[in-house]
Formats: sequence, C-alpha cells, structure tokens
Amino acid sequence: MFQVDAFADQVFAGNPAAVLVLDDWLPDRLMQSIAEENNLAETAFLRPAQGGWDIRWFTPVHEAEFCGHATVAAAHILCTERGIAGDIAFFTRVGELRVRASGKDYQLHMPRFEPEIMEEPPREVAHLFGDERIGQFKNFENVFIELAREEAVRSFVPDVAAITRLFPMGLAITAAGAEADFVSRYFAPGAGIPEDPVTGSTHATLVPYWAGKLGKSRLSAVQCSARGGRLVCELEDGWVSVSGHAVTFMRAEIFLPAM
Repeated sequence: MFQVDAFADQVFAGNPAAVLVLDDWLPDRLMQSIAEENNLAETAFLRPAQGGWDIRWFTPVHEAEFCGHATVAAAHILCTERGIAGDIAFFTRVGELRVRASGKDYQLHMPRFEPEIMEEPPREVAHLFGDERIGQFKNFENVFIELAREEAVRSFVPDVAAITRLFPMGLAITAAGAEADFVSRYFAPGAGIPEDPVTGSTHATLVPYWAGKLGKSRLSAVQCSARGGRLVCELEDGWVSVSGHAVTFMRAEIFLPAM
C-alpha cells in the first residue's frame, strides 16, 4: 500500500490518499475496513482491465461514486512504481477518467457535470451563510453555495452537524478569487470527511460554472483548506481537466486477516 499527497509538490501538502494495486478486488467489506483503518478521505483500489485500470474509492464510511485526487494518486503510483507513463485510463461508475502523466505533472480528465441551478439551498444548510450567500447549484453528489467574497469562504466555520444532515450529498462553497479565478472549500462529514484538503471531483462542476460566469475556458483555482492546493483547470467539450503534482509519502506493507 502507498500513501500519496496529491495536488502537491511536497509532502504534508495537498490531499493524501492511499493506493493499493491488486490482481482482483478484495471483498467489499475488507476494502471498506482498510479504508476505515487508513482514515483518509479516500483509499483507492486498482485492478488491471482491458485498455487501462478499474478503480474504486472508499471513504472511511462508504464507497465513493467519484474521486479525483485519489485517481491522481493512483496514476502517480502506476508511473513511479510500475513504470507506466503517458495517458492512463481508469474505468469507474461515472464513466472513464484519464490521467496524462508528463514528468511530475498529472493532468486529470474528468466528465463534465453541468451545474444545476437551485432556487433555494437545502434547508439543512440554508442558515449557515447569512448575507454572504448569492447563489446555489448542485450536481449528482454535491450542493454548491456561491458566496460574495473570497474571505467569506476562507473564514467559514462549518457546522458539522448541519452539513452531516445533507448526506449522501456533500457541501462545497465557492467565490471569485483575488489571485485565482475562483476559490473553494469542500465538506462531507457524513462520508467521514469533515473537510477535504484538495478535491478534484468538485471541479468537474465548479469549472463549467465559473467558466460560464467569467467567459473563459482556462481557469486557475485555489482550494483554501488548511493544507491548501492550487489547480490549473481547463474546460473542454464534455470534459474538465485539472492539473497538479503528486508525491509519495509512504510505502507500506499491510497485514490482512485470513480469508
């Protein structure tokens, strides 16, 4: 098992993910137990497939539908430990993801999930933002709240109990940025992720949203969590790409119960 800091060029930054490269899936309950033991936002499991790799992601409490940073972490391990370079295809429940590995840079290509504008935010979190809230939208797995100022995103103190009641949906907050086109933060406490340091998957919707508002297809983004992360994003026909680095923090041997 490997642990990788994704969307980072040094350890102790970006978003940590565990990666296990398997010959075939372990039992679902065992993969969930490994993820719970790791207690990271995601643990990624890979197995070889025709033309690429099947990938599944587990949070500490459930199997995730979609995860960007752990896919970048998986590509990093395939490159650095297996000598696989170039375009790497990953097959998932939400479609095909691709990572283009070039030196230390990883460009993740994700399906584009259009923002669905909401007239009002969900009642569970409507009270959290006061006069700073200026809009809301969603995709299949998250609610997004646009705030009026970058500082409102940075200073937001999450009400974990309220956000947990959104589960299985997560909550992203976003605003136009000063030194980047937009900033965001992401919370999914119901999935065992109080705050995600750097989230690839939310940008599959954030990028088309901000591209529409700003009238540009190449954007810079900052996820302003405590660890933080900076991403270069591009909007393509049907796709969103985010680029960043990754670095290995740990190579480990794990001991599983007899099966």
